[in-house]
Amino acid sequence: MVLEELAARAGIRLSAGKGARARAVAGEGRLAGRRVVLARPLTYMNESGSPVRGLLDYHHLPVEDLVVVHDELDLPFATVRLKRGGGEGGHNGLRSISRSTGTKDYLRVRVGIGRPPGRQDPADFVLKDFSAVERKELDLLVAEAADAAEELLVRGLEAAQNVVHPRT
Repeated sequence: MVLEELAARAGIRLSAGKGARARAVAGEGRLAGRRVVLARPLTYMNESGSPVRGLLDYHHLPVEDLVVVHDELDLPFATVRLKRGGGEGGHNGLRSISRSTGTKDYLRVRVGIGRPPGRQDPADFVLKDFSAVERKELDLLVAEAADAAEELLVRGLEAAQNVVHPRT
């Protein structure tokens, strides 16, 4: 949803690639004054590393410029945080990307979805639809995550964190 919001803001049309890029929908253009390639793997999330690596290679992009937008169980719902590197926290998509790129040192826009209630399996939790209450906040959350991604592009990590992360 965040990717679609960013593409809409930039007027970038996402389409299925060909050849080495066939495992993702992608589009190229300008966002926040910078050249970007927006992409979403068409594989299962757990296998997203290979399409990410293929797109980095095809577009001759360094992994240091990679920004991954992902759901984050360890953040409360509707919380957005920025960081570079770190662990994968059990997120198999991040694990796949780290394995395929050879590093965990890429930028991340972490979109909080909260922990599963009770003893619900986290794998089941991330696949279920948002609750009615969450759906009411979803448009705002998607906009905030897209804003955070743009701040990251414009300001760099540390300055964007100062804008995006609330002062506590």
